[in-house]
Amino acid sequence: MSSTANVAGTKNTAEIQDKSKRRFLVAATAGVGAVGAGFAAVPFVMSLRPSAKTQAAGAPVEIDISKMEMGQLLIVEWRGKPVWIVRRTENSLADLPSLNSKLSDPDSEVTSQQPDYAKNPARAIKPEYLVVIGICTHLGCSPTYIKKGAAAGNDIDDDWKGGFFCPCHGSKFDLAGRVYQGVPAPTNLVVPPYIYLSNTRILVGADSSKGVA
Repeated sequence: MSSTANVAGTKNTAEIQDKSKRRFLVAATAGVGAVGAGFAAVPFVMSLRPSAKTQAAGAPVEIDISKMEMGQLLIVEWRGKPVWIVRRTENSLADLPSLNSKLSDPDSEVTSQQPDYAKNPARAIKPEYLVVIGICTHLGCSPTYIKKGAAAGNDIDDDWKGGFFCPCHGSKFDLAGRVYQGVPAPTNLVVPPYIYLSNTRILVGADSSKGVA
């Protein structure tokens, strides 16, 4: 091959690489803009969301919980499922033992519904933060988060301590994701595997014996 052809080939390759870089930079800039727009509607989201293909394969999702307020619910997606994170108040944690007689599995005896490190009264690594998959264990509906004192008009008890209510078929769960007696849902909400990367960052989809990285 002639030197002229080599120069031309090198030039064409450089131009292709140049165009690829430009396309990547444009896409990356657009992505940053989209994340910025998202922050206007949602106060905080994961900093680097995996691609849809990666999520479908079950990649862990990192969540920043540093800006969560007391009683706030944060929803993220993992493996195509909604994962709820609730920052519970001291009062809501204190209410949990008083509900045991009304629950089907107050002590989380169905071991498939949570990792060992979440088999405790709060069903969590750190009691303040509940992490559960937001899918009813009856027919896969997504229940509604209803705070304490906001039960009016929702067909639930007046002494509601806060938790999740499925309006489709009437299943109820407390603020630990434990299912009430006498409702269609047979088991507690599922606690996914997760670990704390720091005091303010959770990685859903990763597992360890103690729930810490």
